[in-house]
Amino acid sequence: MPILNWIGKDKVINHHQQAPYRVLEPQYTYGDGGGNMLIHGDNLDALKALLPRYEGRIKLVYIDPPYNTGNEGWVYNDNVNDPKIRKWLGEVVGREGEDLSRHDKWLCMVYPRLRLLQKLLADDGAIFISIDDTECMSLKFVCDEIFGTSCFVADISWQRTYSTRNDSKGIVREVEHILAYGKQPDWQLDKLPRTEKMNAKYKNPDNDVREWRSDNAFAPGAATHQGMVYAIQHPFTGAMLYPSNGSCWRYQQDMMLDIMRGWCDYELRDLQDAKERAKICGVPESEVRQGVMGIVLSQSLEESAIHAQKVYGRGQWPRFFFSKQGKGGIARKTYLENVGGKLVTNFWPHSETGHTDEAKKEMLAIFDGVTTFDTPKPVRLIQRILEICPDKDALVLDSFAGSGTTAHAVLNMNKRDGGNRRFILVEMEDYAESITAERVKRVIDGYGATENGRMASAPTGGGFAYYELGERLLLEDGNINENLDTEKIREYVWYTETRSEYAPQEEDYLLGVRANTAYYFYYDKGRVTVLDHDFLHGVRTRAGGYLIYADINTLSAEEMDAANIRFKKIPRDIARL
Repeated sequence: MPILNWIGKDKVINHHQQAPYRVLEPQYTYGDGGGNMLIHGDNLDALKALLPRYEGRIKLVYIDPPYNTGNEGWVYNDNVNDPKIRKWLGEVVGREGEDLSRHDKWLCMVYPRLRLLQKLLADDGAIFISIDDTECMSLKFVCDEIFGTSCFVADISWQRTYSTRNDSKGIVREVEHILAYGKQPDWQLDKLPRTEKMNAKYKNPDNDVREWRSDNAFAPGAATHQGMVYAIQHPFTGAMLYPSNGSCWRYQQDMMLDIMRGWCDYELRDLQDAKERAKICGVPESEVRQGVMGIVLSQSLEESAIHAQKVYGRGQWPRFFFSKQGKGGIARKTYLENVGGKLVTNFWPHSETGHTDEAKKEMLAIFDGVTTFDTPKPVRLIQRILEICPDKDALVLDSFAGSGTTAHAVLNMNKRDGGNRRFILVEMEDYAESITAERVKRVIDGYGATENGRMASAPTGGGFAYYELGERLLLEDGNINENLDTEKIREYVWYTETRSEYAPQEEDYLLGVRANTAYYFYYDKGRVTVLDHDFLHGVRTRAGGYLIYADINTLSAEEMDAANIRFKKIPRDIARL
């Protein structure tokens, strides 16, 4: 597999592991909360903070990272004027960062974030990434490396505009890309709802009990399904009808015989037609399957035609019927109720998924005509992604939240189909409260008053909790940050040991039991804890083994072995993520 290299890659390839773990500090809850989160802070640190609770649980990720066109005002642009990013490049990449090209800087930014997103994805989850031509190919190489080429789902072309400007030069960029990857190969997606135009193709010319359309009576694979290659005699013309070259009948012969008997009497007969069948199968006559009989009329052609004409006249023809008023070839009915939804393609037209002008108008409507965000995505685009995600209770993450379109789409979809999707948004810029959170509030409550005072967009209901990134859990010297709540520290320790979600326990100092091992974190702020006989006498949980954190251990090696205890010292031995 080709690997993309760039200046600074060696410094960021494992940077997601060195990024500090910070706690999430709740600020307020809006509405009913609903299990939704909006986090203000650097998305690298925020994604790291989400790991203890959400690793392997996110069903759908959508991100719209900066496109790196060179004309954007984003903090990773050519000049890298933002002090936070100058500091980040200096610390992580080192002096090389001063000489990086715009594209090197962009790749240094996106790589560790994608590594963390991959860890957060559930095994049956998927990620969708919006991008344009500027970095699309680089992003594809990076995603192939992180998610795996076998997990690639599609490069979707989204028709971002409904008209081209008259002053456009060269090849007009009418589409943007959405790269889609599953956590595992062969990610399963849902079909789209059927449209009235699609359903209009299904008729009922024979008064069948169900609407249907004409379909191909053949299936590919003649050479490997030679037992399904044979003649069927036409009841009106007497002609022997065979599948086209390379094809076979769609169903097994016993089923086809039963269907044809719905027209008139048929029987199996050896037609000595090995030459005709060999030609269809694409094999020499000596290699074609022997003993395959044809389905032929049991009565004379005249009698058979009389019976078949009665069936044709009264209607409700059998599943396989004769086209052109009974004088044509064999066709097959495909019933509307059996076809399911609309197949998803890799071209998403603006008529179905919105365009950039629509997105701007949505923002103007939400914020009473005030321009607040330059490059929002239309709600219909994110709703399309949610539509094809098979889980209506999915946990959806957007770590480049911007104007909050993802939350808007989640709330809309839940209201539409009764789902219980939840969202986690992360936005690093200062408008996280004034634009991102404010938009979500207005969607929840309804927005856009009409002349009669009613809301143009009805309330969706729901809510969210707003968080700020808090302090580091481990200080730069490796010591535990004593300023933090003990439960936050316990959650982190439990996660590092078990990679599972933490739940408070009734027993003092017990973190939980995993794989027949009981985990204890014997920690109190402001005092030294000792693993000794007195502590062991207070242990109430019985398990096959014990892992116990404390400041000091006074038990002998023999006593430790006898009780199957492993000791870890606070805080230097706490494993890092």
